[in-house]
Amino acid sequence: MLKVVLFGFVVAAFVLSISFATLAVEGNEGENPRHRVIESLEKSGMPGVVSALLISTLPIFELRGGIPVAINYFKIEWWLAYIVCVIGNMIPVVPILLLLGGVSKGLSRFAPFKRFFNWLFERTRKRGGVVERYKYLGLMLFVAIPLPVTGAWTGSVAAFVFGVRFAPSILFIFFGVLIAGVIVTVLSLLGILGAIIAGTALMGLAAWSLLGTKRRGQVEVR
Repeated sequence: MLKVVLFGFVVAAFVLSISFATLAVEGNEGENPRHRVIESLEKSGMPGVVSALLISTLPIFELRGGIPVAINYFKIEWWLAYIVCVIGNMIPVVPILLLLGGVSKGLSRFAPFKRFFNWLFERTRKRGGVVERYKYLGLMLFVAIPLPVTGAWTGSVAAFVFGVRFAPSILFIFFGVLIAGVIVTVLSLLGILGAIIAGTALMGLAAWSLLGTKRRGQVEVR
């Protein structure tokens, strides 16, 4: 029963993301796609906090879309926006990690889905080298960089593709989401210079931790 519910959530998330993408390309020429999505959420009557959480659950958007909307459009306090969007970004992680293997295997019996999953896994292998090499900390770094090709969704797929264990995957994806959330929050509050400073500091700490782990491993081998 639990697997059915989780699978339903993943399907619903994909449907919602497709709906938002459709909203983004429709409308008057020259109109900002993000504004169309936000206006649609506003018209639905949902509170800003709920809208920000919903945006953060979706692929492509994630918290890099949710936090700026929460702070700059819905005028939510930055600390609340951070918490809500981190929670939203983490919601899809467990269903993806639990169900991706079974779902991809079952649906790959049909040619269109087989092509899609082959493309998805191959794309993830090409872009997830840091996960393949460093496993847990690599997964954290991969998720922590708030770019369109990274994030909790892609990180969850990378964890599956490279065989990262379930419990550590959740933990290090969570750490990566926390770092990404700090970077995006600072960017929303202070602009790009503040985000660069925050991102450099956080990524430096992560790299230092990664090097320390690698050195300890070399000492153990000797």
